[in-house]
Amino acid sequence: MRSSHTLVRVETIFDEDNLVPNAGLQVPAALAQKLGVAELVDERVMLPKGVAGRANCGTKAMTVIGAMLAGADSIDDVDILRAGAAGELFDQIRAPSTIGTWLRAFNWASVRMLDAVSREVLARAWQAGLGPKLEDDLTIDLDSTVCQVYGINKQGAKYGYTKVRGYHPLLATLAGTNEVLHARMRGGNAGSARGAASLVRETISRVRNAGATGALTLRADSAFYSKTFIRACRDHDARFSVTVKQLKPIKKAIAAIPEEDWVPIDYWLDGGADVAETTYTAFKNTKDEITLRLIVRRVRPTPGSQLALDVVFDYHPILTDRHGDMLELEADHRAHAVVELAIRDLKAGGLAHVPSGKFNANAAWLALAILAHNLGRWSLKAAGSAWQHATTETLRTKLVSMPARLVHTARRIKLRAPTNWPWREPFEHALARIAAIPAPT
Repeated sequence: MRSSHTLVRVETIFDEDNLVPNAGLQVPAALAQKLGVAELVDERVMLPKGVAGRANCGTKAMTVIGAMLAGADSIDDVDILRAGAAGELFDQIRAPSTIGTWLRAFNWASVRMLDAVSREVLARAWQAGLGPKLEDDLTIDLDSTVCQVYGINKQGAKYGYTKVRGYHPLLATLAGTNEVLHARMRGGNAGSARGAASLVRETISRVRNAGATGALTLRADSAFYSKTFIRACRDHDARFSVTVKQLKPIKKAIAAIPEEDWVPIDYWLDGGADVAETTYTAFKNTKDEITLRLIVRRVRPTPGSQLALDVVFDYHPILTDRHGDMLELEADHRAHAVVELAIRDLKAGGLAHVPSGKFNANAAWLALAILAHNLGRWSLKAAGSAWQHATTETLRTKLVSMPARLVHTARRIKLRAPTNWPWREPFEHALARIAAIPAPT
């Protein structure tokens, strides 16, 4: 970033009315138009009667979503869409004060209406070919994350198991695409599994409503092992794979595995890990009693570590009703860690902060962050196969942040982007792909 000029002597004047910062927002904004996001919000979301700011919900939702895609993580940041000629290109933008009033008007019923919007948008995107192949088997990862806050007056922000003050939303993501299929805002002191069963049921319903016909598998860590989680999966004909804590019955079942049953697997330490399986009857003497496969990975502690002084093996058991090769299932369950990629992208975008003092406003913010995240994922897929696994930050840096000059010609507006923009091809490919999507019916 060197220059032959004395940079402090370069005069900077803020007087360019025709410059559009973040002109690359044209791609996800065009996609949102094709999917009818604003119209769905207007149709489905109704705020309580008599509250201020209940009109034009679609316009306000798209203001927040567009700002999030450009990097906004607070209400004041929506002003980024009103700089230069951005307000002419995106000519239905609302001010931060208007957005704040609108968000604070949400009650829980209104938040659930936003959830209904995201359900329909997901279905439209998948029908347009921007999701997975609908006939494929799909894997859904369930997890929660802590969104730290610092203000003491934020409604619902509590200290949880991490000893951090914040909120504790629950998320369901799709392995392979990093789309967020569903989410629910919860208070900071909510247990990891609270509401998990109902979220599983709603998520499976969303996936089927979007047209997916293949088999479904739910993966989760030990915090979600419960009767209600397993029942929700089985009620909807979905397989599951869940880590289980080493309770006394689990330890007993592991200890009973014959030594010759342990199969070595590839590991960074030669001979450092093995896998074996047995059966285990969960929830004995209840109506939910079920016999499952107990697949266990045992790992030798790193030589010289403190753990190596106390134990011979560290055990990692999972319970599953899936069919298939033991080693493949164990390796697949470890891939549950990909859920952290979606959480990372959310926190690199609109969920970097939880901005309001009102719980329902923050729940609406989460729902809008999910819509923005998914529009970003689908925009990347539209840009080409090499882009569909890129991060949110890559989308923002290489596509969204592209500046352009807005010009008027023959009663039309055009954007004149920088010469030699390195990512022109995927930008144009995405616009062409989006233009081919038929309007929603």
